[in-house]
Amino acid sequence: MIDAFSPGADGHALWPGLDVLPADMQVQKRRFGAFAPGASELHAILRQRGIDTLIVTGTASQVCCESTARDAMMLNYKVFFIADGNATFTDDEHNATLSALAHTFCDVVDSETIIGMIEAAPAVVTTKEPALA
Repeated sequence: MIDAFSPGADGHALWPGLDVLPADMQVQKRRFGAFAPGASELHAILRQRGIDTLIVTGTASQVCCESTARDAMMLNYKVFFIADGNATFTDDEHNATLSALAHTFCDVVDSETIIGMIEAAPAVVTTKEPALA
C-alpha cells in the first residue's frame, strides 16, 4: 500500500486516458480519504475558493472514493457520488458502497443525471481560479 501513496508509482498515477488540461489543478493525496487529517490540502483549497459541493468519481469505490465522500459530508460539503463514475473489483462491493452511501452520506446519481444538473444550473460568474480536475 505504500506505493499507492508514492508519487511516480504505477498505482499512484492518473489513468493515462484521462484528459488532464493545463488549467486543471492536481492535488496530491497521501491517504485513502482526501479529507483525513494530513491526507491532502484539498479541504483548504476548496474552502479558499468557496466550493461547497463535490462530485466524487474514481477507484476504488469502497476505499478511496467512499472514504472521501463520507469525510466530505462530515465537513458539511454537499456530495454527489457518481454510480457509473466509480468502480471497484466486483459488482457486489460497488453496489454495497452505493447503498451505504445513499442511505446517509450523499446523493448517489449516474453521470447523465449530474451532467443534466450542471447544464441546468445558472451560470456563475467568478474571478477565482478554475475548478479542480
